[in-house]
Amino acid sequence: MENKMAGKIEFIEASRREDVEKLLNPLVREWFFSKYKDFSLTQLYGVKNIHDRRNILVSAPTGGTKTLTAFLGILNYLVELALKKELEDKVYAVYCSPLRALANDISINLIGPLKEIEELALKKNLEIQEIRVGLRTGDTTIKERAKMLRKAPHILVTTPETLAIVITSSKFVEKMEKVEYVIVDEIHAMTNKRGVFLSLTLERLCALSVIEPVRVGLSATISPLDEIARFLVGVGRDCLIAEVKLIKEIEIDLDFPGDEILEAETPESQKELYRMLDEIIKKNRTTLVFTNTRAATERIIHYLETHFPVYIGFIGAHHSSMSKKTRFDIEERLRKGELKVVVSSTSLELGIDIGSIDYVVLLRSPKGVARALQRIGRAGHKLHENPKGTFIVLDRDDLVECAVLMKQMKEKKIDKTEI
Repeated sequence: MENKMAGKIEFIEASRREDVEKLLNPLVREWFFSKYKDFSLTQLYGVKNIHDRRNILVSAPTGGTKTLTAFLGILNYLVELALKKELEDKVYAVYCSPLRALANDISINLIGPLKEIEELALKKNLEIQEIRVGLRTGDTTIKERAKMLRKAPHILVTTPETLAIVITSSKFVEKMEKVEYVIVDEIHAMTNKRGVFLSLTLERLCALSVIEPVRVGLSATISPLDEIARFLVGVGRDCLIAEVKLIKEIEIDLDFPGDEILEAETPESQKELYRMLDEIIKKNRTTLVFTNTRAATERIIHYLETHFPVYIGFIGAHHSSMSKKTRFDIEERLRKGELKVVVSSTSLELGIDIGSIDYVVLLRSPKGVARALQRIGRAGHKLHENPKGTFIVLDRDDLVECAVLMKQMKEKKIDKTEI
């Protein structure tokens, strides 16, 4: 018997190009087509529905322009208000990411387009209000928080834990009483205790808001989508699902150090492992190596710097235990193409803009198809590039597990998420 309390979950088709173009303000339209040749398939699925204020889950491969899809309709709405001088001192949209580094990245990437749109308006002698973006995470200083109280950001970029704190702040909560959009990025990383906490926080946000915010979920690799859509919107709400099937061929290999897998963990094979890494790094402009632990990340960095001193100054570690300044420095140098190799535990597997990565090495099994796809998707992170990488395994269990993962990745069989 159908649950009448359950909202309607509906898979949708892409909108027509002309319908999406037509809804954009002339200023936003001119800015967009000065930067991009055309709308991506993901944008044809999502932009109009978000503009029409429909709850939506957008699922597309890594590098499928999901973030701009989520923001384009919202930016268009804010620009129209700003041109009419109708922007209020309140938060219109909340962007929530499970990763502080990703929140910081989005904040920077929003400020750029808004500045370009503002400059374009000035060239056309159009008066436009400033559209403010504010980043609020555990790293935000007291001074920056006080500044947000004086002038609320129109787009608040934050994490689940910080959002929960913000909506209990008696001073800032007034700025949150008319939130119109909530974007939950990397929702596949939230099907755990943090996700449960986020669900409660979103319900609390709805309870204090005088309007029901539109919910937009973004995910690269997840299944089953209908369950994730219900998780995004909660009980009794409708949700559209945009399943964007961009055809990307995965170029993935599997190897181990030495001649025999049984000898892969001997001291000689460990030296061979680093020789393999050296060969891969030399062949590519930028290589990203994923380990599963912070200790392994630091160990590999130390060994490469000690035995391959040519990499000193062109190698970096990235994990969540590092300081904010160090992480941001590594991300910025990656974007500029200044690093030959970066070794990360898990902190770079989500959609941070780190520029062009040529090749990904997965040391040991990432323990899931979705996670493997997410990691290898860091190479070929652009719309028309294929992900490239290799598994390097160190024992028989890993060999079998990674071989199965490879097969499922090729066949695009994603492991089912349990909430």
